[in-house]
Amino acid sequence: MTGAATRYAAVVSAPARAPGPPPGIDPDAFRLALLEDAYEVVAGLELVTPALVLDPPDQPDAEAVTWPGTAIVRAGTPADAFAALHALGAREAALVAADAPDLPPLLIGKLFRALGEAPAAVCQAARGHGLVALAARLPLPGWLAEAADRADLDGPDALARLRDAAPRPGLVPQGPGWHRLRTAGDLRFLDPGLEGWDSTRALLGGHPLLEGHPLST
Repeated sequence: MTGAATRYAAVVSAPARAPGPPPGIDPDAFRLALLEDAYEVVAGLELVTPALVLDPPDQPDAEAVTWPGTAIVRAGTPADAFAALHALGAREAALVAADAPDLPPLLIGKLFRALGEAPAAVCQAARGHGLVALAARLPLPGWLAEAADRADLDGPDALARLRDAAPRPGLVPQGPGWHRLRTAGDLRFLDPGLEGWDSTRALLGGHPLLEGHPLST
Protein backbone atom coordinates (compact mmCIF):
# COMPACT_ATOMS: atom_id res chain seq x y z
CA MET A 1 0.00 0.00 0.00
CA THR A 2 1.24 3.49 -0.78
CA GLY A 3 2.15 5.22 2.47
CA ALA A 4 1.98 8.77 3.74
CA ALA A 5 5.52 9.48 2.57
CA THR A 6 4.60 8.83 -1.06
CA ARG A 7 0.98 9.98 -1.34
CA TYR A 8 0.11 13.68 -1.10
CA ALA A 9 -3.12 15.68 -1.28
CA ALA A 10 -2.68 19.41 -1.88
CA VAL A 11 -5.24 22.21 -1.78
CA VAL A 12 -4.70 24.84 -4.47
CA SER A 13 -4.92 28.43 -3.21
CA ALA A 14 -5.36 30.86 -6.12
CA PRO A 15 -6.89 34.12 -4.80
CA ALA A 16 -7.25 35.66 -8.26
CA ARG A 17 -9.64 32.82 -9.17
CA ALA A 18 -11.43 32.66 -5.82
CA PRO A 19 -15.24 32.81 -5.85
CA GLY A 20 -16.99 36.01 -4.92
CA PRO A 21 -18.58 36.03 -1.44
CA PRO A 22 -22.29 36.32 -0.78
CA PRO A 23 -23.58 39.77 0.23
CA GLY A 24 -22.41 40.92 3.63
CA ILE A 25 -19.40 38.59 3.79
CA ASP A 26 -15.82 39.85 3.60
CA PRO A 27 -14.13 38.42 0.47
CA ASP A 28 -10.87 37.51 2.19
CA ALA A 29 -12.65 35.97 5.16
CA PHE A 30 -14.81 33.90 2.81
CA ARG A 31 -11.84 32.75 0.72
CA LEU A 32 -9.85 31.73 3.78
CA ALA A 33 -12.77 29.95 5.43
CA LEU A 34 -13.27 27.81 2.32
CA LEU A 35 -9.53 27.18 2.08
CA GLU A 36 -9.20 26.19 5.72
CA ASP A 37 -12.05 23.71 5.49
CA ALA A 38 -10.71 22.18 2.26
CA TYR A 39 -7.30 21.89 3.91
CA GLU A 40 -8.83 20.15 6.93
CA VAL A 41 -10.32 17.58 4.55
CA VAL A 42 -6.93 16.63 3.10
CA ALA A 43 -5.16 16.90 6.46
CA GLY A 44 -7.55 14.34 7.90
CA LEU A 45 -6.88 11.68 5.27
CA GLU A 46 -5.15 8.53 6.47
CA LEU A 47 -1.82 7.58 4.89
CA VAL A 48 -1.76 10.86 2.97
CA THR A 49 0.52 13.87 3.49
CA PRO A 50 -1.30 17.22 3.28
CA ALA A 51 0.14 20.09 1.25
CA LEU A 52 -0.76 23.57 0.06
CA VAL A 53 -0.20 24.89 -3.45
CA LEU A 54 0.19 28.68 -3.68
CA ASP A 55 -0.48 30.64 -6.88
CA PRO A 56 0.87 33.34 -6.56
CA PRO A 57 3.70 32.17 -4.31
CA ASP A 58 3.40 34.80 -1.56
CA GLN A 59 0.27 34.09 0.50
CA PRO A 60 1.02 34.33 4.22
CA ASP A 61 -2.69 34.35 5.07
CA ALA A 62 -3.18 31.03 3.27
CA GLU A 63 -0.12 29.47 4.92
CA ALA A 64 -1.52 30.50 8.30
CA VAL A 65 -4.48 28.10 8.00
CA THR A 66 -2.21 25.02 7.75
CA TRP A 67 -0.74 22.86 10.46
CA PRO A 68 2.98 23.28 11.31
CA GLY A 69 5.19 21.29 8.99
CA THR A 70 2.74 21.26 6.09
CA ALA A 71 4.46 21.08 2.72
CA ILE A 72 4.12 24.39 0.84
CA VAL A 73 4.38 24.29 -2.94
CA ARG A 74 4.62 27.42 -5.09
CA ALA A 75 3.38 26.64 -8.58
CA GLY A 76 1.32 28.31 -11.27
CA THR A 77 0.03 25.24 -13.12
CA PRO A 78 -1.08 21.73 -12.13
CA ALA A 79 1.94 20.34 -13.99
CA ASP A 80 4.32 22.47 -11.93
CA ALA A 81 2.50 21.54 -8.72
CA PHE A 82 2.75 17.83 -9.49
CA ALA A 83 6.45 18.20 -10.34
CA ALA A 84 7.10 19.97 -7.03
CA LEU A 85 5.22 17.32 -5.08
CA HIS A 86 7.18 14.61 -6.87
CA ALA A 87 10.38 16.38 -5.83
CA LEU A 88 9.16 16.08 -2.22
CA GLY A 89 8.88 12.32 -2.65
CA ALA A 90 5.29 11.90 -3.83
CA ARG A 91 4.54 8.95 -6.08
CA GLU A 92 0.86 9.81 -6.19
CA ALA A 93 -0.77 13.18 -5.58
CA ALA A 94 -4.15 14.87 -5.72
CA LEU A 95 -4.76 18.57 -6.31
CA VAL A 96 -7.95 19.77 -4.62
CA ALA A 97 -9.91 22.97 -5.27
CA ALA A 98 -9.98 25.38 -2.34
CA ASP A 99 -13.71 26.13 -2.73
CA ALA A 100 -14.97 22.62 -1.90
CA PRO A 101 -15.09 22.92 1.90
CA ASP A 102 -17.51 20.02 2.41
CA LEU A 103 -15.82 17.55 0.05
CA PRO A 104 -16.21 14.01 1.46
CA PRO A 105 -12.76 12.48 2.06
CA LEU A 106 -14.06 9.26 0.51
CA LEU A 107 -14.10 10.91 -2.91
CA ILE A 108 -10.39 11.70 -2.72
CA GLY A 109 -9.77 8.12 -1.63
CA LYS A 110 -11.63 6.88 -4.70
CA LEU A 111 -9.31 8.91 -6.93
CA PHE A 112 -6.23 7.38 -5.33
CA ARG A 113 -7.69 3.91 -5.77
CA ALA A 114 -8.33 4.64 -9.44
CA LEU A 115 -4.62 5.33 -9.88
CA GLY A 116 -4.04 1.60 -9.53
CA GLU A 117 -5.44 1.21 -13.04
CA ALA A 118 -4.84 4.61 -14.68
CA PRO A 119 -2.23 7.40 -14.61
CA ALA A 120 -4.80 10.04 -13.63
CA ALA A 121 -8.33 10.38 -12.26
CA VAL A 122 -10.68 13.29 -11.73
CA CYS A 123 -13.58 14.39 -9.58
CA GLN A 124 -15.60 16.71 -11.79
CA ALA A 125 -17.48 19.70 -10.41
CA ALA A 126 -21.20 20.19 -10.88
CA ARG A 127 -22.61 22.90 -13.15
CA GLY A 128 -19.54 23.11 -15.39
CA HIS A 129 -17.32 24.48 -12.63
CA GLY A 130 -14.21 22.59 -13.73
CA LEU A 131 -12.68 19.94 -11.50
CA VAL A 132 -12.97 19.47 -7.76
CA ALA A 133 -9.84 17.33 -7.73
CA LEU A 134 -7.24 15.90 -10.08
CA ALA A 135 -5.10 12.95 -9.00
CA ALA A 136 -2.13 11.46 -10.82
CA ARG A 137 0.72 9.01 -10.56
CA LEU A 138 4.10 10.73 -10.51
CA PRO A 139 6.12 11.62 -12.40
CA LEU A 140 3.52 12.59 -14.96
CA PRO A 141 3.79 10.96 -18.38
CA GLY A 142 4.64 13.45 -21.11
CA TRP A 143 1.13 13.76 -22.57
CA LEU A 144 -0.37 14.41 -19.14
CA ALA A 145 2.32 16.90 -18.15
CA GLU A 146 1.71 18.86 -21.34
CA ALA A 147 -2.07 18.86 -20.84
CA ALA A 148 -1.77 19.81 -17.15
CA ASP A 149 0.53 22.67 -18.10
CA ARG A 150 -2.23 24.21 -20.23
CA ALA A 151 -5.22 23.47 -18.01
CA ASP A 152 -6.24 24.21 -14.44
CA LEU A 153 -8.95 23.03 -12.05
CA ASP A 154 -11.21 25.97 -12.92
CA GLY A 155 -11.54 25.42 -16.66
CA PRO A 156 -14.97 24.10 -17.67
CA ASP A 157 -13.24 21.98 -20.32
CA ALA A 158 -10.49 20.66 -18.01
CA LEU A 159 -11.61 17.03 -18.22
CA ALA A 160 -12.03 17.22 -22.00
CA ARG A 161 -8.52 18.66 -22.36
CA LEU A 162 -7.00 15.86 -20.31
CA ARG A 163 -8.88 13.14 -22.17
CA ASP A 164 -8.15 14.65 -25.57
CA ALA A 165 -4.44 14.54 -24.75
CA ALA A 166 -4.51 10.89 -23.66
CA PRO A 167 -3.09 8.47 -26.22
CA ARG A 168 -6.01 6.06 -25.70
CA PRO A 169 -9.39 6.01 -23.94
CA GLY A 170 -9.65 5.11 -20.28
CA LEU A 171 -6.48 6.82 -19.08
CA VAL A 172 -8.38 9.57 -17.23
CA PRO A 173 -11.31 7.92 -15.43
CA GLN A 174 -13.90 10.03 -13.67
CA GLY A 175 -14.93 9.34 -10.09
CA PRO A 176 -18.13 10.56 -8.41
CA GLY A 177 -18.60 14.30 -8.82
CA TRP A 178 -19.12 16.98 -6.20
CA HIS A 179 -19.87 20.70 -6.06
CA ARG A 180 -17.70 23.78 -5.75
CA LEU A 181 -18.88 27.08 -4.26
CA ARG A 182 -18.23 29.29 -7.26
CA THR A 183 -21.31 31.52 -6.89
CA ALA A 184 -23.68 32.55 -4.12
CA GLY A 185 -26.25 30.21 -5.65
CA ASP A 186 -23.96 27.25 -5.02
CA LEU A 187 -24.34 27.74 -1.27
CA ARG A 188 -27.60 25.81 -1.48
CA PHE A 189 -25.55 22.63 -1.94
CA LEU A 190 -24.13 22.93 1.58
CA ASP A 191 -25.74 20.36 3.86
CA PRO A 192 -25.80 21.39 7.53
CA GLY A 193 -26.15 17.70 8.39
CA LEU A 194 -22.72 16.87 7.00
CA GLU A 195 -19.80 16.94 9.42
CA GLY A 196 -16.91 19.30 8.77
CA TRP A 197 -16.66 22.64 6.95
CA ASP A 198 -16.62 24.31 10.38
CA SER A 199 -14.98 27.59 9.34
CA THR A 200 -17.38 28.14 6.45
CA ARG A 201 -20.33 27.18 8.64
CA ALA A 202 -19.29 29.65 11.35
CA LEU A 203 -18.73 32.48 8.87
CA LEU A 204 -22.07 32.00 7.14
CA GLY A 205 -24.12 31.43 10.28
CA GLY A 206 -26.65 34.17 10.91
CA HIS A 207 -26.52 35.62 7.39
CA PRO A 208 -29.64 35.40 5.17
CA LEU A 209 -27.73 33.90 2.25
CA LEU A 210 -30.57 32.14 0.51
CA GLU A 211 -34.25 32.22 1.23
CA GLY A 212 -35.26 29.06 3.01
CA HIS A 213 -31.71 27.73 3.41
CA PRO A 214 -31.12 26.16 6.85
CA LEU A 215 -28.05 28.38 7.34
CA SER A 216 -30.18 31.49 7.07
CA THR A 217 -32.05 30.80 10.31
